[in-house]
Amino acid sequence: MQHPILILGGGLAGASAAKTLRAEGYEGPLTLVGAERRVPYLRPPLSKEFLLGKEAEADLAVEQRGWYEKAGVELLLGENAAQIVPGSRMVRLEGGALLPYSRLLVATGASPRPLDVPGAQLDGVRTLRRVEDSLALRGALAEGGKRVAIIGSGWIGLEVAAAARSYGNEVTVLGRGTAVLGQLEPRLADVFRRAQEETGVVFRLPAHVAEIAAGDSGTHAAAVVLASGERIPADLVLVAVGAAPETELAHEAGIAVRDGIVTDSSLRTSIPDVYAAGDVASSLQPATGDHVRSEHWHNALTGGKVAARSMLGRDAQLDNPPYFYTDQAGLSMEYSGYTQLVRGATLVLRGSTEDTGAAREGFVAFWLRDGSLVAGMNVNTPKQQKAIKALIASRARLDEHALRDPSVPLAELAGL
Repeated sequence: MQHPILILGGGLAGASAAKTLRAEGYEGPLTLVGAERRVPYLRPPLSKEFLLGKEAEADLAVEQRGWYEKAGVELLLGENAAQIVPGSRMVRLEGGALLPYSRLLVATGASPRPLDVPGAQLDGVRTLRRVEDSLALRGALAEGGKRVAIIGSGWIGLEVAAAARSYGNEVTVLGRGTAVLGQLEPRLADVFRRAQEETGVVFRLPAHVAEIAAGDSGTHAAAVVLASGERIPADLVLVAVGAAPETELAHEAGIAVRDGIVTDSSLRTSIPDVYAAGDVASSLQPATGDHVRSEHWHNALTGGKVAARSMLGRDAQLDNPPYFYTDQAGLSMEYSGYTQLVRGATLVLRGSTEDTGAAREGFVAFWLRDGSLVAGMNVNTPKQQKAIKALIASRARLDEHALRDPSVPLAELAGL
């Protein structure tokens, strides 16, 4: 009997791979193992629409359970893989079951990075990664009137800050840098900070957390203590300081790991017939020649598709520019591009970022390297991202004046 294609990971990358395998004509046995008991679902809404109560749990699913049954995809949910044995093409589950495979996709994702300070394990200290985390966080925030401290000033931290304020809580964001959103230039990051401040969010930057202090009960968080000695009162503390890839299985199996499972551009690992995709993969980028690990949903979606086609022997490469989006404090943003090429690139703006009112009218940021677009971001200017992606892919030399001029349609520049 033909051994199945086995997918480890019940997230978007794994589901995308399963869907693509069937769409590409693979009719053999197919098994997906997921640590959570839910069918694979989308994570971005957990800090956005779902946290705000604007989406139901059913809306998160990549596909409903019936699709997997109809497509003949065996789901082993609530199961954790304990060992990959490449020599015998087997995976051992924690319960002891052995699963043979013909080809294996590792899409085990990432876990929130812990905060290594005293008090990090107190009640009231939370992270956000799973549906249960978002449900518990929503339940606490929706009551309003709480003092919320958010440790981490990245996208997740700021999205939760916006949600917490909308529920009527006091919110303080603590970040280690002098600006929020460290991957953006300060003048662009400040647009998001100012928008949050106008809603009442307070920022402490830079802030180095030394301890999370307990209240009178001795078990529940009551304050975040900074290295300066300042105490930030807090009934709820969210730790949002990044995520670490789940590479332990791969490392123990002898698969090359370096800030993620190392793959080529077709998502093949160092072991034959073993592939990796999504948050856990550090993939070769054909456009830049380096390895990049991306935690954004678009990478999981496209990575699952590429891995599936690659497993079937098709010519497939993960060569689309990374994409992500955010919605917070009245700002809707989309970003496409190679962040590793942005350093030292020329920033060109279409529209104004001088004050929040002007920014809310909408602007576009372009990053040019040697005259070609390597990244682009639109804020409150919908339907621009298709043209931005096309301009990046074209590698054409662009006129800065045309990029700045709002009367010149981006679609025209992109030839769309």
